[in-house]
Amino acid sequence: MKPLVTLPAHFDGKEIILDTAFTLQPNDKLLVTILKSEIGADERKEWITSSLSQLNKAYSNDEPEYSLSLVKEPNPEYKK
Repeated sequence: MKPLVTLPAHFDGKEIILDTAFTLQPNDKLLVTILKSEIGADERKEWITSSLSQLNKAYSNDEPEYSLSLVKEPNPEYKK
């Protein structure tokens, strides 16, 4: 299996343009992932609502307290 290579690119309205020089051979297989540059207000609101819901679950009042005795390997760079 050939290795996968990820390259930045953009669409100029007519063609997909690679932002980094790379030699392609005829019939090379490609996977294209579209990264939308903007999301609508409704979608943004849905993401925020979902994120807050999950955050509330992670830091709820019934979350257990973990004692320092459970730490197996202290992080020497952690500053109190």
